[in-house]
Amino acid sequence: MRSTAPSTFATSGMLDDEPLALPAKWTPPPRPPLPVVAAIVPVVGAVALWLVTGSLFSLWFALLGPLIAAATMLDARRAARRDGRRAAADAVRAREQVAAAVAARHEGERAQLWARHPDVARLITREGEIWRGGRDAALVIGEGERASVVRVTGGDGDTDASELRRRAARLTGAPVTLPLAAGVVVVGGETLATAVQRALVLQACLAFAPDELRILGPLGRGLDWMEALPHREGRGGSALAVVGPGELVPADADLVIARGRFGEPLPPRCQAVLTISSPDVARLEHAGEVVPVRVEAVARGQAEQIAAELSARAEHSLGLQRGVPEPIALGPLLASLPVTPGGLAAAIGADRGEPVIVDLVADGPHAVVAGVTGAGKSELLITWILALCATHSTDDVAFLLADFKGGTAFDGLAGVPHVSGVITDLDGSGARRAIESLRAELRRREAAITAAGARDVGDPRVRLPRLVVVVDEFAALLADHPELHGLFADLAARGRALGIHLILGTQRAAGVIRDNLLANCPLRISLRVTDVADSRALLGTDDAARLPGGLSGRGTAFVRRAGDASPRQVRIALSGPDDVAAAALQIGHRAPSRPWLPDLPRQITLDELGARAAAGRDAPAAGAVLLGLADEPERQRQPVAFLGASDRGLLVLGGPASGVSNALDVVAAQLGGAMVRLPAHPEALWDAVAALHEELPRRGAAVLVDDLDAIALRLPPEYAQVVIERIEGVVRRAADAGVLVVIGTHRLTGPVSRVAELFPRRLVLPYATRVDHASAGADPSTFDPSAPAGRGRLDGRTLQLAVAPAMIPEPLEPQAAWIPSTPLTGVVARRSPAGRRALAAWSAHGLRVLGIDDYVVDPGAAASGRVVVAGEPDDWQRHWRLLADVRGDHELVIDTSCAAELRVLSGFRAVPPYCEPGAARAWLISAGADPVRIVLPS
Repeated sequence: MRSTAPSTFATSGMLDDEPLALPAKWTPPPRPPLPVVAAIVPVVGAVALWLVTGSLFSLWFALLGPLIAAATMLDARRAARRDGRRAAADAVRAREQVAAAVAARHEGERAQLWARHPDVARLITREGEIWRGGRDAALVIGEGERASVVRVTGGDGDTDASELRRRAARLTGAPVTLPLAAGVVVVGGETLATAVQRALVLQACLAFAPDELRILGPLGRGLDWMEALPHREGRGGSALAVVGPGELVPADADLVIARGRFGEPLPPRCQAVLTISSPDVARLEHAGEVVPVRVEAVARGQAEQIAAELSARAEHSLGLQRGVPEPIALGPLLASLPVTPGGLAAAIGADRGEPVIVDLVADGPHAVVAGVTGAGKSELLITWILALCATHSTDDVAFLLADFKGGTAFDGLAGVPHVSGVITDLDGSGARRAIESLRAELRRREAAITAAGARDVGDPRVRLPRLVVVVDEFAALLADHPELHGLFADLAARGRALGIHLILGTQRAAGVIRDNLLANCPLRISLRVTDVADSRALLGTDDAARLPGGLSGRGTAFVRRAGDASPRQVRIALSGPDDVAAAALQIGHRAPSRPWLPDLPRQITLDELGARAAAGRDAPAAGAVLLGLADEPERQRQPVAFLGASDRGLLVLGGPASGVSNALDVVAAQLGGAMVRLPAHPEALWDAVAALHEELPRRGAAVLVDDLDAIALRLPPEYAQVVIERIEGVVRRAADAGVLVVIGTHRLTGPVSRVAELFPRRLVLPYATRVDHASAGADPSTFDPSAPAGRGRLDGRTLQLAVAPAMIPEPLEPQAAWIPSTPLTGVVARRSPAGRRALAAWSAHGLRVLGIDDYVVDPGAAASGRVVVAGEPDDWQRHWRLLADVRGDHELVIDTSCAAELRVLSGFRAVPPYCEPGAARAWLISAGADPVRIVLPS
């Protein structure tokens, strides 16, 4: 079954003829002008004649002018009406001709569409259409209207022509199709919905043979008639689940044809809903479109009769092949294999009981294996690999396997020591990694051959195993990553000397594998193909296209070497667990190198990273800070990435939940007390930055700043600017002081970008979009939308950041409330509950609380004990002398509610320490010193 299908309402594949043209709407000519000259000339002539002759009768000739002008106007109008009638008749005749042509073309288009997408009624009346093969994986849901390839042009301004153009663009009575993989649920009355479901199931079973489609699982009520279908015994192809209302869809189902009730949720893997009111009234909902259709229904008796005929057809088809021997086992063939030193001979099957042997060295160096789905291509590749592994040790051959049709074909070979790597479906970064890894293997082999003083890998002085790269679904690989074609062409051209061999499996060869690559693959094997061009491209004959479909043709192939006059037919041998076990015993003296390292782990702990660093050849020096595991496919290694003593700093960028904070936790976990991490609490953050501004920590310590871009959100603009400027100063001074600075941020906005430019190294963790990834300074081509948390780019390498151990955040130490200790304390506060609570608490401690006016009346009150003079900003500004005295010689407390008047009252022009709003904070100025933050009693 072909994996591609036309979209639900796509236009047909018939050739579009020339557009049919309609004449434009007739437009009456403009009204002719009044013939003034023709009217005046007779008048002038009559006057001249009268002057010459003196006869009054000559003046009658003047009447000819107006008469001639009127006659000319009437004649023009009559001609215009005649032309209009003629144009209208021509337009009607043209529309009739075009309408007839549209009907004829619609009929041909309709016939071609039904021939391409037959329903049950058409399939059972056409013997050659049943199990024909090569059919699009689509279901005919019913008969309805769809877009037509017929086009009508012209007729602008004509309403009748517009209607004809509209009718020409839509084709009625055409098959409405749905991709089989989309799945459909039939909703309607039980009797009618069951009959329609039967029709859809029979249509699929008539179109696809039992080796292309199999019916899964237990059959519910009313579905037992399907037991007679040969597809119930099918073992290959796509798995079809047929379920009734409320029944579960098997987890391993590829396709679903379900029946449901009104209001019930859709079963899994059902993208389309067919709602039926009557056979002539139904609607198909899929991909946001709703299309009215007339459905096809099949009675149970008819379904049972068709199922019996299909079962007899299957038995007859298998009965014709009873002379074919039983499946050939691989084990006995290996015993008769001749020893070929330096070669890669393998028995892949038999022909009339004789083993068929192919040698990648003698017949290659490269091979192409073609075959449609279900022909046995994957089994052939596995047999070939195990045949080589069972007769050669790991000193002789190693394998790199690539599977691009689901990643399970080579699972059974995981325990074979010859297999150095398995590649499954690649994403964008994986394709680039494949190119770099395989090119690194080319360089490694070139260096080894040159070091041995040899010309190629066949020289006895070269101790390199041959590397066989096996790719299943090579066409799928190139379709997703066309840039890999150049790499494989390079491997094919240089592989013979370097000991690298390609075995490329594909469903199609013609138009997929380019000539320069195919020319280097003289060993050709083709199982059944549906296109004669594929058979001719590989074998030079049509033999592979003539192989029967279904079970009878499975496992039969044609082999052609460069020197063969004609291809040779072979029955492919099947391998089993015993062959895998035998291959696993062929261990050489050296373990094969890995040309393809597995992808970085999605998670690695700091302890695991430390163990790798200790065991690696490039262990970091003492005092280095480990970061994660780097990926270097161009050097075929995955070393530990770290920050050394000479590194000045690291900037970590990433989106939400990308691991930015974890990066700082990793550094903090290794440095312990030898680091300063800026806290998130705004007041503590201000104090920590102020301390770093005054003095950096000792040499060898680190400063960690998380969420630098969020500081502007936590602090007012004035404070945020000061904090970022001071952090910028710390970064500039840290390099000379031997202090490591690690800053994490999500966005490079405003002043953050200025700080970012100071960092020599930048770690970019995952972002949600390519634009954000590029905005962080990373190469847009390295964007990976599926990257896990902690997967980033550092120094041009992919890095998996280690996971830091859980760290318990240190709680903020509570600060004791401040109590005045000097004889006179001034308090600037507004009338608020917080201010009253503070004054009451101080009064309870034995302090005397006075207003400014009371103190001015009795200034000697301070001599009798500690006095607190409280007032609002306006009150203190009226008593400047008292304010200056308190501020210069005593203690002045300014509540945060009076922040706007701080500079006026204190004379302090810089930014005071940050105080959290609503947290009972104030600034204290002692004897003219700079303001400090204090906690008011609450």
